[in-house]
Amino acid sequence: MEILRKIDLFQKEINALRPLEGEMLGQIKDYYRIGLTWTSNALEGNSLTESETKVLLEDGLTVGGKPLRDVFEAVDHAKAYDFMFSLFQTRRIDEWAVLKMHELFYQNIEPGYAGRYRDVRVLITGSQYPVAAPGKVQDEMDRLFGWVQKEREGYHPVEFAAQLHKRFVFIHPFKDGNGRVARLLMNLALIQDGYLPAIVPPILRRDYVSLLERAHRDDGEFIEFIAEREFESQKEILRLFQIPFPSEGQGMNPSQTLQ
Repeated sequence: MEILRKIDLFQKEINALRPLEGEMLGQIKDYYRIGLTWTSNALEGNSLTESETKVLLEDGLTVGGKPLRDVFEAVDHAKAYDFMFSLFQTRRIDEWAVLKMHELFYQNIEPGYAGRYRDVRVLITGSQYPVAAPGKVQDEMDRLFGWVQKEREGYHPVEFAAQLHKRFVFIHPFKDGNGRVARLLMNLALIQDGYLPAIVPPILRRDYVSLLERAHRDDGEFIEFIAEREFESQKEILRLFQIPFPSEGQGMNPSQTLQ
C-alpha cells in the first residue's frame, strides 16, 4: 500500500526526534488532547466547537446554552485520553484497558453502564449488518484480545490500529460510546508503536462511516483512510517542529518505536 510506504518515510524523520519524553512528550500529548477530544465527540453529534472544548478542558469554563451531556462527554473523554496515554510505554491492549477507558468516558452519562459490556440489543443506524448479540459480547471480545496477542506483530502498526478499530466497532460491546472507545483504542495501538495519534475530522464523517460499513465486505479502503489520517498527523508535527518533509529519494528504513 503506497500510503504505508509514505508513512514509513516520514516516520524516519519523526524517529530522529527520539526520545520523545519530558517537555516534548507533554507538548504532543496536550496538542492531541484537545483535537482528539473535539473531533471524536463531534463525529458522534456533540455540539461543542473546538474552541469551546479547548476553553472547557484548559480553563474549566463551560459554555452557556450547551447540553450538560456534551460537557460531560468532553471532560470525561479527556480523562479517558489521559488514561490512554498512561499506557504509552506498555504493549497493553486488553479487557482491563478497554473497560477502564469506557468507564472514564461514560461515568457521568449513564453510570450503570460505564465500564461494562452491554446486556441489551442495539441497532446501528444506517448499517445493514448486525452487531454481537448481548450474550455473545464477552466471547467476541475475548476473541478480539486473543487476536491482538497472536497477530499484532504480523501487521504494519498503522494497519493493525485500523484493524483493531474495525473489529471493535463490529462487535459494538457497549451500550453507547463505542465509536469513541474505538478511536481511543486505535490511537493507543499507534502511540505504543511509536506513531502519532490519528484524528478523523468531522468534515470526513460521511467517508469514515461509509468506509466502515464497506469494511464488512472489503476493509482495504478503510485501512487506507486511517493511514491517510496518520500521514496527516505526521505532516502536521513535522511542520510544527519546522522539520522539512522527507523526499522520496531518502530511502526507507523499518519503522522504529518510541520505546
